[in-house]
Amino acid sequence: MASQNKRVVFFSRLSSTLALWAVALYIILSGFEVGFFLLIGSVSLLGLWEYFRMLDHAKLPNFKLTGMLCATVLLGGGFYYFSTVGPAHSYDFEMAVMLALVLVVITRQIFEKTRDRDPLQTIAFTLFGLIYVVWLFSFLTKIVYIVPRATDGLVQGHFYVLYLITVTKFSDMGAYVTGSLIGKHPLIPHVSPNKTWEGFCGALVFATAGSYGLSLLLGPRLPGMMWYHAVVLGLLLGFVAIIGDLAESIIKRST
Repeated sequence: MASQNKRVVFFSRLSSTLALWAVALYIILSGFEVGFFLLIGSVSLLGLWEYFRMLDHAKLPNFKLTGMLCATVLLGGGFYYFSTVGPAHSYDFEMAVMLALVLVVITRQIFEKTRDRDPLQTIAFTLFGLIYVVWLFSFLTKIVYIVPRATDGLVQGHFYVLYLITVTKFSDMGAYVTGSLIGKHPLIPHVSPNKTWEGFCGALVFATAGSYGLSLLLGPRLPGMMWYHAVVLGLLLGFVAIIGDLAESIIKRST
């Protein structure tokens, strides 16, 4: 019975993953802007909801509904701003939104009881989720518009999104394969005991190789990308992917 349940879980996850990748690849390859917004917005909101669920599981105070509402405004406003004005002056918009988010969350706390450290924790946990999940995820929207539109008005940055996701997955594969085969020296055992220095090096090698290979494969679809850009970006993305994975481990272990 247990093995049967595991097979059901495996195949359900596999089918949902394949379906999500099919939708994502269609949107990326087609350059469908509204599709980008719906995909990025949906995944971002799901990630934020999962973050709040983890806080609830650990009985940590938060403003879940206020946070989700603020996230929706941030995502929708960001998409509209980037698509019309462009990402060049996006920080003016983002600073205004961030200030508004801080004021909204504090105003929401004013109507709650003030006791011990709960108010400060509630504000901190809510704002951290908005920054860590939603604001960082909104950079995908920036990447879509980072390259000027083509003469026919179509976006050209969507292949950079595909590039980013693929290189990140190469980093994950490199860490897993290398760590599983030859990993012996723990990287940061108190955060994630299964990660090793060998896996860390494998992630950098795979990410760099994947970045260089994609630069050759996609060619003109990545305007401005030179071979040395691909090498440097591969190393940087591989490194940041590992940091991101460790950050998730910290959050999971804390909740």
